[in-house]
Amino acid sequence: MVLLRFAPSPTGPLHLGGLRMALYNHLFAQKHGGKWILRIEDTDMSRHVPGSVEGIKKALEWAGLTYDFGPGKEGPHGPYFQAKRLELYKSYAGKLIESGHAYRCFCSPDSLAETRGRLARMGSSASYDRKCLHLTEEEVARKVRAGEKHIVRFNTSEVPSRLPATDLIFGHPKDAHASLATDPILLKSDLFPTYHLASVVDDHEMGITHVLRGEEWLPSLPLHLDIYASLKLPTPMYGHMPILLNPDGSKMSKRHGDVQVDDFIKRGWEPEAVLNWVVLSGWGVTHDTPPEAGASQSRSPDFVPDSTKVMTLQEMIDRFSISAITHRNTILEGSKLEYINKHHLMRRIATPSGLQACAEQVHSQIKELFPLSPYTTIDIIKQAIVILEGRLTNLYDIPRHAPYLFVEPDLTSKDAIAMRDKIPTGIYDKVIGNVKIKLEAATEPWEDLDFLGILLQERDALGLSTKVFMAPLRYAITGMKDGPALADIMRVVGRERTLARLK
Repeated sequence: MVLLRFAPSPTGPLHLGGLRMALYNHLFAQKHGGKWILRIEDTDMSRHVPGSVEGIKKALEWAGLTYDFGPGKEGPHGPYFQAKRLELYKSYAGKLIESGHAYRCFCSPDSLAETRGRLARMGSSASYDRKCLHLTEEEVARKVRAGEKHIVRFNTSEVPSRLPATDLIFGHPKDAHASLATDPILLKSDLFPTYHLASVVDDHEMGITHVLRGEEWLPSLPLHLDIYASLKLPTPMYGHMPILLNPDGSKMSKRHGDVQVDDFIKRGWEPEAVLNWVVLSGWGVTHDTPPEAGASQSRSPDFVPDSTKVMTLQEMIDRFSISAITHRNTILEGSKLEYINKHHLMRRIATPSGLQACAEQVHSQIKELFPLSPYTTIDIIKQAIVILEGRLTNLYDIPRHAPYLFVEPDLTSKDAIAMRDKIPTGIYDKVIGNVKIKLEAATEPWEDLDFLGILLQERDALGLSTKVFMAPLRYAITGMKDGPALADIMRVVGRERTLARLK
């Protein structure tokens, strides 16, 4: 069975890059009938932010990305917090030491700093002189008995032969051994593992078949494969996702800009639209890659979506192919989210249940903005959504587009005053007066009136163009230059409020 893992660190709220990584794992697992694990990589306690795990779970739940195993969903692979697996890492470090593929290093931080400086002055690219590699077994045993602090290093001079690195996205990446630190640290002096050891041990122990992670880990792939080979363990398939960038080209992080998923939740973006937006930031090219191990080898040609393709989560699952992922880092464009969100919103409100859910979702926000208004009911909000359909990019924009549906129009605003100044008083009085008389004389129920027919009849009677005729009405009823059709607005505002505004 295909089994993947999304393994964030609890160092703050989930950001869009993390959400995209979770989404790709979800899509791949679902596409191939597999499952995925939420694993918390909390081995760096100095960077731990309280509440992060709950925040990550909340963001995934909001997005509809349901993990199969992890915190709160215990399974055969637990525990799902690395800080609770320390004995396991210590055991594997011991195996590497016994086989000669790792060794204890007793050098102090000051000594290591001095060594790095000396090697640099000599023009060496090495970061360590392997001093402790040459300690005898007796010397090591004596230092351990004496309680001397030490770390465990990987012995890169004793690496068994293995197959070249293969990546599901990048194919056969260049060997990056030269860029790695000399004999990288596997186990720190506090007995917490580094990412290199912990990720290999956990992926093996949990039975992970495919590892999808950020491209920043691609240079470490040779080291991780070396550790697998040294432990004589089978390796999972790896796929390294190009990273998301901020609009200024810098790497997206939790400490830069409004990229936290929680920000998008608070601003009312549609969860599926946000997923649609981030999945398209990197998915949409065709190139040859190694086959997706564990997946069918006789699949149909890859689906390559355009940059604004609107898709539901199920459609993403059905069409997803990792071989259509770009090799380039990508920038998230906010304008695309607006376009995609608008279309997801239109799909959602096309059904009675969807419209009801949308109105309920935004109800508290509108009540908070207009606390004294008796017109912030679910029914009026539903009508507002319907008449604003083509204008809404976000549900939370309703009060900005049509405040006049909930409160009296602000005729003292700069825009309203400018509107009124452009309308000759004679025309204003005639239009308002004639339309008011006509509406007052109507005997049919307000919601059944043919407002457009009435307005066009009065326009023709006054011999005015549509633009000139509508301007006084739009000013009086809304106080805003643009908006939905006046006939729709009048129907929502109702008889009493419409007639009161026509003065």
